[in-house]
Amino acid sequence: MNASPSPRRTTAYRYLFVLALGLLIGLVATVMVGRALQARRDPFPDSLMQVMQRQSQLLQQAHQQNRCSLADSVPRLQLLRLLSNDLDLAFPQLQHDRRFQAHASAYRGRLNDALAAPPADCTALATLVQGVQDDCRACHQDFR
Repeated sequence: MNASPSPRRTTAYRYLFVLALGLLIGLVATVMVGRALQARRDPFPDSLMQVMQRQSQLLQQAHQQNRCSLADSVPRLQLLRLLSNDLDLAFPQLQHDRRFQAHASAYRGRLNDALAAPPADCTALATLVQGVQDDCRACHQDFR
């Protein structure tokens, strides 16, 4: 009785081991490259857009829940206006683009008007939310 494995089985196990090792090394290298590329990206623009989008959604939810008082809407509008000051900082490559500046100015203007005369009822809040979303959509159509 021969207790040693056949040479064919030993060779197959070696190939399988080398294949598994190659896959593992490839996976680790892919993760490392992905993390390096991710570290080079500036998270600020995406973060700013996400926070602004969330505040707009919260205004829309307040309208849908009939929570249209000044106490519900004004803090969100103030935060949106404050965040809109950082649009130029978030997108420095668009700082001198006339279209981007026009979109940012229209957005800030709408928020300034809303803060000067806050929406007192749900109809006014719905109109304002739709206008803010339209401003965002217009800019995203041009620059996304």
